[in-house]
Amino acid sequence: MNRISVAQPKLQGNERKYVLDCLDTNWISSNGKYIGAFEEAFAAFCGTKHAVAANNGTTALHLALVALDLQPGDEVIIPTVTYIATANAVKYCGATPVLVDVCADTMNIDPAEIERHITPRTRGIIPVHLYGHAADMTPIMELARKHKLWVLEDAAEAHGAEVQGQRVGGIGDCATFSFFGNKIVTTGEGGMVTTNSDELAARLRLYRGQGVDPKRRYWFPVIGYNYRMTNIQAAIGLAQMETIDASLAERQALARMYDEALAPLQDLLVTPTTRPGMHHVYWMYTVFLRSGGEQEREAVMQTLEANGIESRPVFYPMHVLPPYLEDGKYPVADEWAQRGMNLPTHQFLTREDVDRVVAVLAKALGR
Repeated sequence: MNRISVAQPKLQGNERKYVLDCLDTNWISSNGKYIGAFEEAFAAFCGTKHAVAANNGTTALHLALVALDLQPGDEVIIPTVTYIATANAVKYCGATPVLVDVCADTMNIDPAEIERHITPRTRGIIPVHLYGHAADMTPIMELARKHKLWVLEDAAEAHGAEVQGQRVGGIGDCATFSFFGNKIVTTGEGGMVTTNSDELAARLRLYRGQGVDPKRRYWFPVIGYNYRMTNIQAAIGLAQMETIDASLAERQALARMYDEALAPLQDLLVTPTTRPGMHHVYWMYTVFLRSGGEQEREAVMQTLEANGIESRPVFYPMHVLPPYLEDGKYPVADEWAQRGMNLPTHQFLTREDVDRVVAVLAKALGR
């Protein structure tokens, strides 16, 4: 029986051609034509003035926070349901991630919970666009302006997602993206920071390259980092951008197939919701058990695995993990995260694959 993986990169454009060009010309490190070309293509895709490439999504987050001048003792509001890199990057700066509960329908940060967590130490908000559905950015931006806070969008999982017709990446002060192998756009490992601020872009580029003065070689006015992307990574990324529209359309088609196939199980499962005015890009097609908890979800996932189908649990909330353990009340995250799982989501899946996944899922649910 063929195994169905939960994610799989699609490398069927000019990736090979561009990588071989890097090898043939010996431009394989952090200089070369593909880096600038990839940055320009990604900025155009997001509708931003600038895109600054980094070597992975976590370093992109840290780089953005450094450029935003986050200091020890500062606080940053983040959702408790996210990948741990969001919280870790705040800690890298000596600052404190302040956890906020999420909305039940999207598992994104709940804007209604943000304001009561703002203190004199709060410097910014990091809304996470989880699994391809954008956070509710309109009230978040209103709160940020009211309290003079910056907003850093964590868009690692949401390439192309939209809020009221505007793509994520250009809504907040800046945004970060991941290009890990399972993302919609991949460079193997890689990241990007987007912004419309000339000043912030200059700071991002300064700190990305060890802090070297762009006008004076081997002069370092600040302590920087080696967060540069290689030309080979960027070559793959540029080829990915050439087929991004097709990739996004294929995920929409896959989501429709899942919606149709899972319709008979609606009494047992909650399928993805798209809020009005939002465009969901389905990095992952995420479902939730209507009842039960982690033990019941794990049993379902084990049945899938036994039948050659990979799945993944929804991220553990930060407040239950040892580095960020706390007794705060997060009722939505506590109830729903333990019931959620990601089904296989990538462009190579066929209707036959979807039907197989759903048939095994139905069996695991006792249907």
